[in-house]
Amino acid sequence: MEPAVVAHRGVIVKRLGDGVMATFPSPQLAFDAVVDARSRLADIDVAGHRPRLRAGIHTGTPKAIGGDYLGVDVNIAARLVEKAGPDETLVSDRALGGLDPERVSTRRKKTFLLTRVKGVPHDVSVYVASPP
Repeated sequence: MEPAVVAHRGVIVKRLGDGVMATFPSPQLAFDAVVDARSRLADIDVAGHRPRLRAGIHTGTPKAIGGDYLGVDVNIAARLVEKAGPDETLVSDRALGGLDPERVSTRRKKTFLLTRVKGVPHDVSVYVASPP
């Protein structure tokens, strides 16, 4: 993950078990890092198991405390990752406008709307993003 994050101008905020929280200058750079990370993982096989990456992209104004971030926007991003399926990238409606439609295909994640998700305001719409 780290080489893909750094290659796309991201900064790793912290490591969370087998995951990372990172910040990027734009949603498009975050998406590009996810695609890059998936391609780097494609060749990894451990005893017949291939790692599968879940990702969530959200834009907001979290509160910076030391080298960490807190707040609703962090919670939204975390819930997107939590609800993403294997090899799925979920994007909030706030981040959607920062994606290049020529480089990213999106569709609404309708099932997300049916589920009350802790920490995510009810007015947040969620999309699945993938390379075209």
